[in-house]
Amino acid sequence: MDTRSVSVRPKAAVVAMAVVLGVGGLCLAAAEHAFTNNPPASLKLADANEGPSRTGFAPIVKKVLPTVVNVSSTKMVKTPTQFEGQAPDDDFFRQFFGGNMPNMRQNPREQRERGLGSGVIVSPNGYILTNNHVVDGATDVKVTLSDNREYKAHVVGTDPKVDLAVIRIDASDLPSIVIGDSSKIQIGDYALAVGNPFGVGKTVTMGIVSATGRHNLGIEGYEDFIQTDAPINPGNSGGALINDRGELIGINTAIISHGSEGNQGIGFAIPVNLARTVMDEIVKTGKVTRGYLGIVPQDVTPAIAKAFNVKEFTGALVGDVTADSPAQKGGLKNGDIILELNGKPVADANELRMSISMMAPGTSVNLKVLRDGADRNLTATLGELPTEQATAEKGSSDNNSELSGISVQNLNANLAQQLGVPAGTAGVVVTKVDPSSAAADAGLQRGDVIQEVNRKPVHNTSDFAAAMHNAKDQNLLLVNRQGNTIYVAV
Repeated sequence: MDTRSVSVRPKAAVVAMAVVLGVGGLCLAAAEHAFTNNPPASLKLADANEGPSRTGFAPIVKKVLPTVVNVSSTKMVKTPTQFEGQAPDDDFFRQFFGGNMPNMRQNPREQRERGLGSGVIVSPNGYILTNNHVVDGATDVKVTLSDNREYKAHVVGTDPKVDLAVIRIDASDLPSIVIGDSSKIQIGDYALAVGNPFGVGKTVTMGIVSATGRHNLGIEGYEDFIQTDAPINPGNSGGALINDRGELIGINTAIISHGSEGNQGIGFAIPVNLARTVMDEIVKTGKVTRGYLGIVPQDVTPAIAKAFNVKEFTGALVGDVTADSPAQKGGLKNGDIILELNGKPVADANELRMSISMMAPGTSVNLKVLRDGADRNLTATLGELPTEQATAEKGSSDNNSELSGISVQNLNANLAQQLGVPAGTAGVVVTKVDPSSAAADAGLQRGDVIQEVNRKPVHNTSDFAAAMHNAKDQNLLLVNRQGNTIYVAV
């Protein structure tokens, strides 16, 4: 039973209250009329003829919104049928068919898959920037403008390595966005993300530039992202990231969601300077070609710097030089630290890699390198980046002897082939790495071939044992991993 007490007023009292309230309402209305027409002298009221204050981003957004479009794509994909592969409830069917079960496998069938994203009009004659993953494999691409006009678009060209695509519609006199300069943005600058999240319609969100130069995320082949906390959600892909002047500074492309499909405050955009370089080449040639130096660059970590006896943690360490490559022809060697590229300091391996990739094949580059404590100036002529990289599967082997948290064995021709190591390579194969060892912390892996210890060649397990006997507090290993060499400081 509900024990709450409820009081009920007599009907007459309710009527009386209604009359009082009605009178009060009339009195308040009269007072409001008097206040509006005869305000106290000390108060300043807004002019009813003036519009609302525009101290926010409304004027900027008003200009940008027409330049951001909806991009929808359709592609045919093969999907397994109900009984493709392992038939469901096999035990149930065996009750009736025994060991003579009919073949329930059917060929995969094709069905349409639809995608949704955003794009940015970058020229009045219909060129639009978007993400490659928005139109990848599409048989039909449709663009919807802000005034709801629809156009069929064709893909001019794509660059999957940075997740960019250029599409075009047959239209003219279109509103186009102002291209900014992403090299001038700073952490803390305002950032607005414009797109079509979840297909709900054009949306603008606000945040700041959280970081620049983000890489090693495993999202794309070449990464130099702007990070922002401006909410970016599914459907924003290919949309605009603009600054507080309405200039395009990036193309929204990815988020970190930690299992959720929504925004978590960590979004990434491709810098517009990179996007513009890619777009210009696609428009001119229909594809993107990249410069090729032929090295495996590494960051100069504190451990690497100590091993090489250098004080600065900048530059790119040459971990491997490809045979007959522009780097080898230019005189680069394993262990060189590239300090400058064409007179500009090199911060790290990713910066060098991005810079080289944006240069045309045939470009001559000047490199300032540190070798054995002395600066050298080298010149190399870039080649064209191969479209495919050969990879090899790692092999395995048995334990031989336990040395400082790792097990190794001699490298033979059969193992070299399994590990993708060039024939004739000398060294020892890592067969086991103790997860709690310093070697594991440094990144040494099972299947690595150790070719040098502290800059001295290792030909067999005896050489390696001698090197470990003379080990220092920190040791520099030259490791061949699937045909490429890298330095590991343990």
